[in-house]
Amino acid sequence: MANTNFAALADTQLQAWSRDFWRVARNMSFINQFTGTGSNAMVQRITELTKSEKGTKANLTLLADMTGDGTVGDFTLEGSEEALRSFDIQIDMDQLRFANRLSGRLSDQKSVVNFRETSRDQLAYAMADRIDQLAFLTLAGIPYTQQNNNTARTVLSAGQNLGDLEFATSVSAPTSARVVRADNASGVLSLVDADDDVTLTGNFAEGNQGGAAMATADKLGYAHIVELKALAKERYIRGIRGAGNEEVFHLFVHPRQMADLKLDTNFLTAVRNAGTRGPSNPFFTGHNGLMVDGVMVHEFRHVPTNLGTSSTAHGLAGSAGAALFCGAQALAMADIGLPEVVEETFDYGNQHGISIGKIFGLKKPVYHSDFHGSAQDFGVIRCDTAI
Repeated sequence: MANTNFAALADTQLQAWSRDFWRVARNMSFINQFTGTGSNAMVQRITELTKSEKGTKANLTLLADMTGDGTVGDFTLEGSEEALRSFDIQIDMDQLRFANRLSGRLSDQKSVVNFRETSRDQLAYAMADRIDQLAFLTLAGIPYTQQNNNTARTVLSAGQNLGDLEFATSVSAPTSARVVRADNASGVLSLVDADDDVTLTGNFAEGNQGGAAMATADKLGYAHIVELKALAKERYIRGIRGAGNEEVFHLFVHPRQMADLKLDTNFLTAVRNAGTRGPSNPFFTGHNGLMVDGVMVHEFRHVPTNLGTSSTAHGLAGSAGAALFCGAQALAMADIGLPEVVEETFDYGNQHGISIGKIFGLKKPVYHSDFHGSAQDFGVIRCDTAI
């Protein structure tokens, strides 16, 4: 495999290398599977900037439903037109960069690993993994100062922390009608409206809207999936339109929550009977995505939990996880331009380094809900469960 000499590449060749890197990174990214450029996507990807009086920015427009009842019969319609209401969501952007540096030319000659090609794959994985982490923290309303297992990230010098990203300040806690918790009292699996701070052993840290405390038995089950879908439709969360104009929702669970699901008798029966008999049944193949009652259940390690800490901050305490039930436009992602690829030499050309920089932004859309009469998350419900 030939080395890539960046200094000798023409602009079009360097752009092709950058495009190849971003293709590899996006293929490695889990959340990228759910992106689309239109409003019928769970993660709407904004690829162009919008000019406004305040400068150039990434902008997502959400359209509210019409509220009027129209005009009947031959009564005059002119003058009674209803204006379309839209909510513009501005997505702040920032640059995230990674770099590798070779110790020296002699080390490169001794190694059978091609530095540039290996570096590309490692940098692509690092970029994809951090975007996945940030995406699920954004959906769950947990600040970037936390790991996805709720442990605090190590604080480094300014500019070396994910919490320093411009769009980190846009992370918002789940709104009042978009956060629930599992409640399995007396063996009956149901959902209870919850505040965004929950403990397993006491009442809610703030608000206690749900009444009784969440117990260690309040684990995710099949009935919760059915309830979440009904709740989403009742609260005007739009699904992703699929074949036959049917709405599909996505539920993201941590591997521990998926394990609890697979131990639920009703869930086991539903999945086993819905699929084809034999070893190709998704339950037996261990596939990460299972379709249940029009809901795709996905298992992913970066779904937030607090398995790494006993802290009660950010809505999770004890052994708990934040399952995320998502419809259309649950998350907005500004994906502007190709990554910037730079190679530098050090020590009189003896050492080589490669850096990758990508400008992007993430934001959970929030709009004024006519149904609730208040600002609510547009397309996601967070469901806290014991694990």
